Amino acid sequence: MTNMKAAVLHAPGDLRIEDVKKPEISKANEVLVSIKAAGICGSDLDRVLHTGTYKFPTIPGHEFCGVIEAIGENVKNFKVGDRVVVAPMLPCMTCESCAGGNYGQCEDYDFIGSRRDGAFAEYVVAPEINVLKMPYGVSFEEGAVVEPAAVTLHGMRKVKVNPGETVVVLGCGPIGQIAVQFSKIMGATKVIAVDILDEKLEEVKKLGADITINSMKEDVVEAIKKATNGKGAEVTIETAGSNITQEQSLRVTKNLGRILLLGTAHKDVIFPPKSFERIVRGELELVGSWNSYSAPFPGIEWKATMDFINTGQLKVKPLITHRFKLEEALNVFNQLKNRELSFNKIIFFNE
Repeated sequence: MTNMKAAVLHAPGDLRIEDVKKPEISKANEVLVSIKAAGICGSDLDRVLHTGTYKFPTIPGHEFCGVIEAIGENVKNFKVGDRVVVAPMLPCMTCESCAGGNYGQCEDYDFIGSRRDGAFAEYVVAPEINVLKMPYGVSFEEGAVVEPAAVTLHGMRKVKVNPGETVVVLGCGPIGQIAVQFSKIMGATKVIAVDILDEKLEEVKKLGADITINSMKEDVVEAIKKATNGKGAEVTIETAGSNITQEQSLRVTKNLGRILLLGTAHKDVIFPPKSFERIVRGELELVGSWNSYSAPFPGIEWKATMDFINTGQLKVKPLITHRFKLEEALNVFNQLKNRELSFNKIIFFNE
């Protein structure tokens, strides 16, 4: 087969299902992956509908897994038929950041699904170093959620949740639902989850949250203070990227506590003086986190995430609300654009 089916972005809002040339291995260290499942990330939604990719045409999609169909002559650790996940970032490996193992800050990186063709297709080519074997206890649909889970774990390793601590998770989308579970895995004894939708709070309660708060019905700060004897949480994880939750994170964290910022800001972030003073007087530690990588590349985040899924400690299937064939991608994104689809995590499958 020389062609494949793919969802190709020609401009913001212009996604087309097309037959395109199947990618080929061009370097001795590359593998060809037959994609079995690919997830829609929030960044995919934004790129497809609004901002676009870095060049056109481009095939989006960076949360995916599949089966190796072919290998380059220098590939040593994989064989045809291996079930794999693929880390989408391709660092330059030569800049100062890469030399220090800080691949997320690479000065000249490539990225599958935004800077080069990605996973909303039947095949993708990737360097061997970006590929990890999936345990047989991890299904393809679970494999498509490994990347966002690894992103979450990367941040939580930076903020260091300790046994016995209380954690607040602001925002209970896929990242928030994963953060609740990793908080428990890392030893938190009380996890408080906050969202505006009761259905997400019900789901996150099943995933381990001890207390849930609907911020449309309760005063979040007062409810968290009441649940923590007036002190606040040792760790707060902001996943929503909302100005409201960004400001709340400062007010629900106890003195000398840590705040992990995982959500992306979509407008200017302005704090009232009293909230800003919480950083200064409370000596709060604000930790930013982007992506999922550490040394040795792609990082322990990837292997640990798959191990936790394999043992059942991390449950990602409940996050998946919709499963579609790749051919349905255009219709799916149109529904998302028109807000006709209530979703959590959407997966495209190739049969």
